[in-house]
Amino acid sequence: MKIAIVCYPTFGGSGVVATELGLELAHRGHEIHFITYRQPVRLALLNPNVHYHEVNVPEYPLFHYQPYELALSSKLVDMVKLYKIELLHVHYAIPHAYAGYMAKQMLKDEGIVIPMVTTLHGTDITLVGNHPFYKPAVNFSINKSDVVTSVSQSLKDDTYNFFNINKEIHVIPNFIELDKTRNESLISCQRSVMAQKEERIITHISNFRRVKRIPDIIKIFYKIQEKIPAKLMMVGDGPEKAKAEQLCSDLGIADKVIFFGNSNEIDQILSYSDLFLLPSETESFGLAALEAMAWSVPVISSNSGGLPEVNFDGISGYLSNVGDVDSMAENALKILTDEETLKQFKANALHVAKQFDIKNILPLYENLYVKAIKEAQ
Repeated sequence: MKIAIVCYPTFGGSGVVATELGLELAHRGHEIHFITYRQPVRLALLNPNVHYHEVNVPEYPLFHYQPYELALSSKLVDMVKLYKIELLHVHYAIPHAYAGYMAKQMLKDEGIVIPMVTTLHGTDITLVGNHPFYKPAVNFSINKSDVVTSVSQSLKDDTYNFFNINKEIHVIPNFIELDKTRNESLISCQRSVMAQKEERIITHISNFRRVKRIPDIIKIFYKIQEKIPAKLMMVGDGPEKAKAEQLCSDLGIADKVIFFGNSNEIDQILSYSDLFLLPSETESFGLAALEAMAWSVPVISSNSGGLPEVNFDGISGYLSNVGDVDSMAENALKILTDEETLKQFKANALHVAKQFDIKNILPLYENLYVKAIKEAQ
């Protein structure tokens, strides 16, 4: 199949998922065309089946905000005609499904019918999409898609609750590429760089937005380190980082917390981690938790959004109510204080992660692609 993938080319979960999906499809022999305003961060072009087409948005004094949707829809039309693309797979309802629908209509006028698959990732539904300014456009874009998928049952339920949707939404969870993720031969740094031998290593990775409840992470760790020797690895950057550093200082634990900022050594950090903290207000799926579990790291998380669909309570880690710092700290200590218990939870975490391996998830997308193309003919 010849497939165009439209996504945000950023470090965020949706961009990473879209890129990894496209690369794996290319490895299976499909011709993949990434169409976006910048090359995706994880996109490797050393594959004859992978192509990247940049969307250029000309600047005109007339426009206060440059019309990306217009440029994207025009680029889609041109690429579909030039490369005989058979299907559009857009990630995020707006602006991508909105632009994709406009491209479909322009192509239809020229006698070209092309189906569009829209994948909902979370923010396009729960935050941006539910804003009164955008809600009609999101509702329209989803209903005009030929196939709609969501990354969790929780997100599917939210979509039906927030919008007037008359389409079936297929749940296809996010995935992990285990063969690539667990390439331990690439691990160069030593554990001693992060912590002493007797110290447990606890990790959090995010964009440090309020929804991640960064202060809760610091408070959970504070309670943990009162009971056992431990270090906290804080990976990422964002608006809550400065407050988190100040809180560590106020609590007297600044020497036990390492703030890495945005790091290219996430695999190294996770490979030595004993526990992952994700007490978010909500997560549409919880890709960071899955990435940790792929490195045999059990997860302490909230029970919000799609997290219970990836972190199995009492198996790969524990779930607690949002904001229940005491419960999360108590559950963390259940795992960390006994060596055999920690060993079992680590094994369980990897076992659960294997269920989300890309080899299991990709055929679900392929089947939908085939069905969409047949129905469009």
